[in-house]
Amino acid sequence: MRVAYVCTDPGIPADGSKGASVHVQQIVRAFQRRGDDVTVYATRSGSAEMGGAPIVTVPVGRGDAADRERAVARAAVQIAERIADDGCDLVYERLSLFSDVSARVAAPAVVEVNAPLIEEQRTHRTLVDETGATAAVRRVLSRAATVACVSEPVAEWALAHGSADASTIVAPNGVDTRAFAPAELRDGILEVVFIGSLKSWHGVDIAIAAIADLEGVRLTIIGDGPERERLEGVADALGADVRWLGAIPHEAVPAELAAMHVGVAPYPATADAYFSPLKAFEYLAAGLAVVASETGQIPSLIAHDDTGILVPAGGVDALRGALTTLRDDRGLARRLGSAGRARAVSQHDWDRTLDRILPGGFR
Repeated sequence: MRVAYVCTDPGIPADGSKGASVHVQQIVRAFQRRGDDVTVYATRSGSAEMGGAPIVTVPVGRGDAADRERAVARAAVQIAERIADDGCDLVYERLSLFSDVSARVAAPAVVEVNAPLIEEQRTHRTLVDETGATAAVRRVLSRAATVACVSEPVAEWALAHGSADASTIVAPNGVDTRAFAPAELRDGILEVVFIGSLKSWHGVDIAIAAIADLEGVRLTIIGDGPERERLEGVADALGADVRWLGAIPHEAVPAELAAMHVGVAPYPATADAYFSPLKAFEYLAAGLAVVASETGQIPSLIAHDDTGILVPAGGVDALRGALTTLRDDRGLARRLGSAGRARAVSQHDWDRTLDRILPGGFR
């Protein structure tokens, strides 16, 4: 099958290392493992191919918010024309504001929805032409053969913006379980890891505060972002044992996780509930004991006292208590990690996720 994979969001480099970029790459690889012929169409990329899949890039230039909105809309038209010239059997579009590529192409379409984009843009960035953004979203969602939403709240949003009941499904994120070997979970210092962008809604300061007065516990932070300088100040002020790795290539992540014991997802009480956290899937695949906030989709991914430990969102004391328990009971850490790895392999591999997403006849 010839697949046109489309990502027109200029904030997501198709071949980058941020979480959204990794998501793009993993879906492309899942198609390739099926034997499909994939071409990636994007507005931002640093190379001409991705693991053998050619990347066709239509750049979106710099400018103010209004200029970029119009530029994305123009790029969508150009990409649709290029896909029509190249030919395909299926368009797989990651929903992006002001893009209606899949609605312009005759082939059947899968549209992947990762967030309530209009509200997210309005709240966290700048949205000038909300009417135009809404119209483009409705065109794409109303035409799609499948609208794959990462969570129930996102599915509700899609239905309110033109998606049909019959075509709308919930398909949480996944993980390439082949890339991760189970962590060794050695004795000694308890190695705790957070992986992700350093933004306020990821609750990294909660993790730092939780380990600040714990003997025999160290926190490794993999990722970078606008909160890093502030978080480094928090760690210094609290005397917390924190190792800062910054952003690293995604292919280096499995080796780092293999040296850890615990993966944390310490969301604050104010965090939005629509996310499907890639970090949780990667912790599971790596065989780590997972300690995560009981919010959003996490309780459906992490079974308390089976594949991890759930704590109240924003709860520093509860997180500290869970880490203390795992520091003192390595057998529990190993049991949780082993069960989590088994669950990742049986339920959350990207191949299984893609199979759920594809319309009948394309599976």
